[in-house]
Amino acid sequence: MDAPLWTETYAPTLEELPQDDARAYLERAVEEPINLILQGPPGSGKTAAAKALAAAAHSDPDNDLIIINVADFFGRTKTEIKNDPRFAHFLTGRSSMSKRDMINHVLKESASYAPVSGTYKTVLLDNAEAVREDFQQALRRIMEQHHRTTQFVLATRQPTKLIPPIRSRCFPVSMRAPSSEETVAVLERIVEAEDVDYDQDGLEFVAGYADGNLRRAILAAQTTVETEGELTMSTAYETIGTVGYGDEVESMLDDAEAGAFTDARSTLDELLVDEGLDGGEVLEEILTVARKRYQGESLARMHRLAADVEFEMTEGASDRIHVGHLLAELGRNA
Repeated sequence: MDAPLWTETYAPTLEELPQDDARAYLERAVEEPINLILQGPPGSGKTAAAKALAAAAHSDPDNDLIIINVADFFGRTKTEIKNDPRFAHFLTGRSSMSKRDMINHVLKESASYAPVSGTYKTVLLDNAEAVREDFQQALRRIMEQHHRTTQFVLATRQPTKLIPPIRSRCFPVSMRAPSSEETVAVLERIVEAEDVDYDQDGLEFVAGYADGNLRRAILAAQTTVETEGELTMSTAYETIGTVGYGDEVESMLDDAEAGAFTDARSTLDELLVDEGLDGGEVLEEILTVARKRYQGESLARMHRLAADVEFEMTEGASDRIHVGHLLAELGRNA
């Protein structure tokens, strides 16, 4: 999808968040910058809610909101972390650091920077369930040291993966999956802003397809409009019914089997981030391609790997890490 993503262009304000109960807590947090745990299923709007909070709380949110996706650390090599432009300025001249020290240093420096405006800044840790326990202990100390100038927001699908000392320092805010009616209202706001033709049946079809995943609904609506020029029942059915990622998955599996893990994981990132799929949806696409690609023991092995990954995802951590593990296994003998 080459056009700007609607999930970014139409990122909600606090007033536009569909979850009334969560919105009330976040509005209070603007006046009283307490640490928060945003907990809820994929696509429920945790990251969008944190960005909306920062936009309401800071006069310069571009500088006073620091977003760190845990998968950017724990699913990467030292070289990848060091070369990431978001972290490179923290790590210049520190190439001898261990990965653990690199991560701790970035977290500590992010928390210690003075706010550009106001009296505090916000640090969002996305996919926080993927933080290993030893790193959580370091995070706890950083939260203690910088509690006067830094608000920490942890977005997670599994708050029980966070150690009690961190949970005790944060106020929990549940982000439930939006209802079909709430999803339709969000989509209607977006398509009217885009000035495209639509009908109510089309909005409801996309909302049903997304099944409570707001990010998936918005991306599906955008795909339909870019493909068909409008969002109606028939165009949504034609577009969503035929949307597939077979070519991308084929390329990803080719790279994985050839040992080109960096290229394979780059495609995985595109599916997870650019296309808005979650780990389970990527696994479904992989198995769809695998049934055409493999036979016998090779197909059985792929199903075993997929089953292991699916179980691991229920235990927490990043979808990127777990699906990446499957790709690494495919290239083990390359």
